[in-house]
Amino acid sequence: MTVVKPSSIALEEFLNLPETKPASEYIDGAIIQKPMPKARHSILQSKLIYTINTVAEERQIAYAFPELRCTFGDRSIVPDVTILRWEHIEFDENGEPIDDVLISPDWIIEILSPDQSSNRVTGKILHCLKFGCQLGWLIDPNDRSIIIFQPKQQPELRQGIDDLTSLDGIELKLTVEQVFDWLKMKA
Repeated sequence: MTVVKPSSIALEEFLNLPETKPASEYIDGAIIQKPMPKARHSILQSKLIYTINTVAEERQIAYAFPELRCTFGDRSIVPDVTILRWEHIEFDENGEPIDDVLISPDWIIEILSPDQSSNRVTGKILHCLKFGCQLGWLIDPNDRSIIIFQPKQQPELRQGIDDLTSLDGIELKLTVEQVFDWLKMKA
């Protein structure tokens, strides 16, 4: 993870900079480039998006987006997975989503990379909760655990056959074990 802290740059200036690959985020006046996703991260991200959208999109409950920039609360972040309730997605006159998301995700999922600071990623989830997010998951592929964050509650560590909490209205039945079983691509 690369951190660049210029002498002073405002959020508006950051938003006018060219996008980077991987994405950069603006947190507390610093520009922080996310690490390049690796295989396990990409598998978990794509499976989560597919699984959530399978149960939520058709009924227009919510939609899961990969790497969607969300700008709110003097920050601009790019969660690994952003889930927005359907009523929080802004559409243009053609029924297409508006590109700029200026609200907190309703549900944020972060997948910890080996070179990421767990405290920095946790701070990102806590910031979202402060601005209206209802659920956060911090997935740690190395120890096969998921921490669940909800407003005004203690975080909960889930492992093994523990059920995972999903956003109200999304009928998603998943255990921690099922999520990590997605990584087993070869028998």
